[in-house]
Amino acid sequence: MSDSADYFAWADETFRLDRVFAKPEPLRGVRVLELAILYPGPVTAALLAEFGAEVIKVELPGAGDPIRSITPQARYWKNAGLAWLNEARNKYHLAIDVRKPEGTALLKALATKSDVIIENFRAGTMEAKWGIGYRQLRELNPRLIYVANTGFGQWGPYSQGRASYDAIAQSVSGIAAITGFPERKPLKSGAWIGDYFGALMSAVAILAALHWRDRTGQGQLIDLAQSESLIRAMDWTWVYHGLTGKSRARSGNRDTAISPSGIFRCRDGMVAIAAPSDEAFRGLSQAMGRPELGSDGRFATHLERLKEENARTLFAIIAAWATEKGKAEVDALGNQYGFAAAPVVNSQDHYEDPHLRARGAVWQLDDPIYGEVVEYGPVPKLSESPGRLKW
Repeated sequence: MSDSADYFAWADETFRLDRVFAKPEPLRGVRVLELAILYPGPVTAALLAEFGAEVIKVELPGAGDPIRSITPQARYWKNAGLAWLNEARNKYHLAIDVRKPEGTALLKALATKSDVIIENFRAGTMEAKWGIGYRQLRELNPRLIYVANTGFGQWGPYSQGRASYDAIAQSVSGIAAITGFPERKPLKSGAWIGDYFGALMSAVAILAALHWRDRTGQGQLIDLAQSESLIRAMDWTWVYHGLTGKSRARSGNRDTAISPSGIFRCRDGMVAIAAPSDEAFRGLSQAMGRPELGSDGRFATHLERLKEENARTLFAIIAAWATEKGKAEVDALGNQYGFAAAPVVNSQDHYEDPHLRARGAVWQLDDPIYGEVVEYGPVPKLSESPGRLKW
């Protein structure tokens, strides 16, 4: 039996970043035609491109994808929007005017040689407006996997004519309603989680459809509703409503299903602390210099700690302790005493983080047009066929 040191040495050697480009790409040979704008569709294609899919992004001539010009605070880098730099990765770019007969003919020719088509226009646009929807293209390529990413799906009362963006998805999914503090209004997440989570669900569906096609030879239509993707992330919210008839309330930085777990103010910033198991909580109690809390009847077991009055009391005790500590100190105490702790970090922290750089989560590349660009790298690390950023 090997020891843990041997395992970690093996893992370091197996996943070495300097060997990534010598290994094969898992989706090499899969051709993806992207006729999408803004984020859900383009992010779906970008996720596939990271693992070797040949992605051909088709844009209308002129301004092209609006994401080229959508950027925070009107800030550009060499005439490129920051969001564009993040999601144009590993793609080939082609301008085709599908509003003209010559353009639709060219698009159809490409579709016959593609495995996947991704679009995220309003439902029915590709078919009714341009004659290149799923029903037309499957006649040319029965093996085609056609992905329609929209806000509300291709069918149902809300499917026709309604636009959707990330803020809409966060609102109608219910995520915004449970985010924030009880005495304040609902909050939108700072990141475009509706776009990204929808894209992730779309990529999962594509991989499932590719596997199905390998078994049957059949392509299919994938209908992905952005709002429903975030609903899938609502954990126990609907079960709670079904059993109690009550809507889940906002709880600020306190987790109401794990106690203690939350984000606390420190002397020099904010820190997350979680100690769900009884053993971890006893460790936290010792780190706080309050070992008696581990045997206190209100807190000795997780079930008791979850009771609302006890949970609020305990949260206040930890909050008072944390204000006297620094982020690094709490982090170190977590490692020493066996509870989870980590500082709340920002972009600069990520940029300088040696752990993220060692794993390729922060990926630096030299782009022939934009120069040195630092991006987030592929998330899943595959030992034999890893993802990569090429341009």
